[in-house]
Amino acid sequence: MAEALHERQAWFHRAPARAKPLQLTLPLYTHSRRGRPLIGLSLWLYDRLARASQLPPHTWLDTATAVNRLPELKPAHLRGAFQFWDGQMDDRQLGHWVATHNRQAGVAIHEQTPVTAVAADGTLHLASGAECHYDHLINAAGPWARHLLHASQIPSSQDLDLIRGSHLILDRPCPHAYLLEVPDDHRIFFVLPWQQGTLVGTTEVREDHPPGSAPPPPQPSAAEIDYLLTAYNHYFTQPASHADIRATFAGLRPLVKSAADPSRATREYVLERHGRLTTVFGGKWTTACALARKVRQQVEQPTGRDHA
Repeated sequence: MAEALHERQAWFHRAPARAKPLQLTLPLYTHSRRGRPLIGLSLWLYDRLARASQLPPHTWLDTATAVNRLPELKPAHLRGAFQFWDGQMDDRQLGHWVATHNRQAGVAIHEQTPVTAVAADGTLHLASGAECHYDHLINAAGPWARHLLHASQIPSSQDLDLIRGSHLILDRPCPHAYLLEVPDDHRIFFVLPWQQGTLVGTTEVREDHPPGSAPPPPQPSAAEIDYLLTAYNHYFTQPASHADIRATFAGLRPLVKSAADPSRATREYVLERHGRLTTVFGGKWTTACALARKVRQQVEQPTGRDHA
């Protein structure tokens, strides 16, 4: 977590228009599964790890203050609320920003150029039939990284859990950002301001695919949409219906397989080396630059096989 919090601050400075601080509210009700002492201790530790970020420490709102400041929340059985700071980024816009800066630095980006296989000697096989040879290849294909190794007949000691996360965009304003417990579940979900609307997410559904098959583009299921609407309506005075949904979308998180329950799987990354080929398993936007530095170190090592 310390690495993620350090890298979060770096993104605030690097791309302030696309990554910025956001205050989150975590309300506590009499039926909440997590109590005030546990959450308070967790946020105290969070503040200590993030103290170099210059963001304000967490605060506690008593019942009367929470009801007054958060009128969109259902007040019945509300005990109070924690408020703390994190960051919000537009991953799509940030991706375009990174690509633009790479092009300006002289990087050649080839879009719509499918890769069918890679090799430990640095050979890249394209769907067009062409072959390209490089001093080193980085397989940073995200959810498709393991599939590419399988298609290339390269054995690996790592595997990925592909976890679908679905989201709703509601056509209504969002005056405060929230982190909330899913009713009758140990999971949490968020409600955030997003493009003049409200973003509600996310789910965690494991996508199972036959060995070696490439995952298809993810789509929210009807059950996930109902799940998120039910969770949202549990907390807010103005309920939302399907008619309030402006858009839905889903993504795949490539988590290094480490637990039977996907919500408990590690969010860390692993690097695996095969000769002139390095494969990235896992990873996320927040720690992308730290990961890139470790990939560079791996590439600069003598040819071999290593993990990070």
